[in-house]
Amino acid sequence: MDSLSPEFREYLLRVVDLPGPMLDKIVAELRDHWSETAADFVRRRHRELQRAGVPNRRVYGQIARELEARPVRSPELSERQIRRLIYG
Repeated sequence: MDSLSPEFREYLLRVVDLPGPMLDKIVAELRDHWSETAADFVRRRHRELQRAGVPNRRVYGQIARELEARPVRSPELSERQIRRLIYG
């Protein structure tokens, strides 16, 4: 796995007790998930929340709160900025 040092990979293998290929897959999934830009996150969550039937008047505030809670912080976005990311 190119994103982990060999020492850290070995440490994780001991700690989580997973086969190497499974650990590599999990690390790759985590890396892909957390590399999502704020704009991509906003658009994806908007689609997911719309499919779940959440009305737009609640979607924007919920997305703003979720952005604030992400471990990888993004710039603080207002509801208007979130709408602009979604609709252009």
